[in-house]
Amino acid sequence: MPLAHTLRPKSLDEFVGQEHLVGENKPLRIALERGHIFSMIFWGPPGVGKTTLARIIANQQERDIIEISAVSSGKKDLMEIVKSTKVQKQLGESYASPLLFIDEIHRFNKAQQDYLLPYVEDGTLILIGATTENPSFEVISALLSRTKVFTLRPLTAENLQNIIASAINYFKSFKKNIRINKTSQEWLVNFSAGDARKLLNLMEQTFELYGDLSLDHLKATLQTSAINYDKAGDEHYDTISAFIKSMRASNTDAALYYLARMVHAGEDPKFIARRMVIFASEDIGLAAPTALVVANAVFDAVHKIGYPEAQINLAHGVAYLCKCKKNRSAYDAYFSALADVDQYGNLPIPLSLRNAPTDLMKELGYGKNYNPYPPANVSLLPDKIKNKKYLKEKS
Repeated sequence: MPLAHTLRPKSLDEFVGQEHLVGENKPLRIALERGHIFSMIFWGPPGVGKTTLARIIANQQERDIIEISAVSSGKKDLMEIVKSTKVQKQLGESYASPLLFIDEIHRFNKAQQDYLLPYVEDGTLILIGATTENPSFEVISALLSRTKVFTLRPLTAENLQNIIASAINYFKSFKKNIRINKTSQEWLVNFSAGDARKLLNLMEQTFELYGDLSLDHLKATLQTSAINYDKAGDEHYDTISAFIKSMRASNTDAALYYLARMVHAGEDPKFIARRMVIFASEDIGLAAPTALVVANAVFDAVHKIGYPEAQINLAHGVAYLCKCKKNRSAYDAYFSALADVDQYGNLPIPLSLRNAPTDLMKELGYGKNYNPYPPANVSLLPDKIKNKKYLKEKS
């Protein structure tokens, strides 16, 4: 049995990481302690405990758990699960609704997600979806409104050190004198990039090959595993960073090269396209408003087409965005305004701009002297910041 499965925690007290969700007085722990159950979506990178949390919830709630992957399952599977659940409920009125855990739920299409809606709504199934993708983009709004989204974070260095210690204790049952020095531990923590499964798999492979966990043997095992581009690791973030900065510098050749590296490594094309949509507003902005239209069109095309053809759409969009002039004034203006909101809170809105649906509000001056087309030198801002100029127009 894989080490990651062998060491999988069975309770919240054994669970490592996600203290913001399962720590003392945190939402998931409180819900479980009080016996509350509801449909939810776990959003986070690989190897941070999404599946483990679902199993712990099922165990603590004493409910059956049905685990499927959206990669290999479809609507027919969902129909069978619903049918079976209804039969169980008819056989025993006290039968508790099972937890349906759907790994990579973002891979279900709209029709498959739509099918789940009535059964999540009426409690036939308690849905726990797991996704590495932003559910705002990948899960239909109707299903999102019926679930609670919990964001899981990459495991911290301390979390990973605790997992390493657990693995060493397990290995000692086979080889009592096994040790791991500080240098090897630090290297493993950096290598895993917050992913417990990635860490445990490498430790297990190294122990099986060499019987120890020296740094040289860890690195040798890594080479034989042919791990080049991990979509949750440093290579992922370094490449997307280089890609964005190349477009920002209008260097088309470099941007296309980094695009090619990501496509060749199997990076999700929607992830690349989303970054292009953000770039169109953040870096090009008012210099070429059509850039956002093009970036959105690329995202839509990628979503409809997928690989391999989608790489052509991406290349087309990247070349266009690189050639656009750049203007961050709208981006800078917004965050300058946001800083004032943070600093001053809800400043009183000028009376002339307030809505006046009642006579009392009109008597209090709401909407008084409102001019829909005021002179350019008239401020519509709250008095405390009435002279602020956020948007710095470029000549």
